[in-house]
Amino acid sequence: MAKRPEAPFNPLPESCVALKRLQAGPVAARPVPPAPEIIKDDEDCVFLAAMKGVRPIGNDAGRFVPPPRTDMRPPRPAPDDELEAMAHLSDLVNGQVEMDITFSDEYIEGCVKGFSLDLMRRLRTGRFPVQAYLDLHGLTKQEAELRVKDFLMGSYRIGRRCVLLIHGRGLNSTNNIPVLKERIPVWLARGSVRKIVLAFSTARPYDGGTGAVYVLIKKQRVRQ
Repeated sequence: MAKRPEAPFNPLPESCVALKRLQAGPVAARPVPPAPEIIKDDEDCVFLAAMKGVRPIGNDAGRFVPPPRTDMRPPRPAPDDELEAMAHLSDLVNGQVEMDITFSDEYIEGCVKGFSLDLMRRLRTGRFPVQAYLDLHGLTKQEAELRVKDFLMGSYRIGRRCVLLIHGRGLNSTNNIPVLKERIPVWLARGSVRKIVLAFSTARPYDGGTGAVYVLIKKQRVRQ
């Protein structure tokens, strides 16, 4: 008669295995995902989506808010007339207007394109007799431009050919900037004045030097 195979030797009885299971405690249950929140209104969905991750401010009564820095404010824009004048002067110097201009801190000179070099030299050296002059000291930019226009148009009508504009050197201006001097080329190259001016140049010392400018005017056409 054959023998039954013997069971493998088990050093721990089943009672010990059960005891260890009790000591380990109950098996943690698998977490159940929360039920999705039911939103009845579409607007609520949009609002909740937009506010996702936003934290409430809470009570910030004691929070310090620094005042705005004044030095970070943008500079005050220049008035329109100043911007126009600067743009026009840039066009003059760059040759984009029908007048050639030479401009520096002390010296200004300009003439219509194609103007005689010999006549320009004579004007620059003060060889044209000055027939009248206009002193612009004490006037604002707006007042000075109107006076220059009236003076030149009047001189043209009565047949003057060379006149003198005394604009000053700006020694009493803010930062000693000769504001009127910088505007002279602009005033002479726009509007009705542009049609009657042939050339202009900083005056000789005996006529005011860098504080004045000669202006050569076209000869008025005689109507038949």
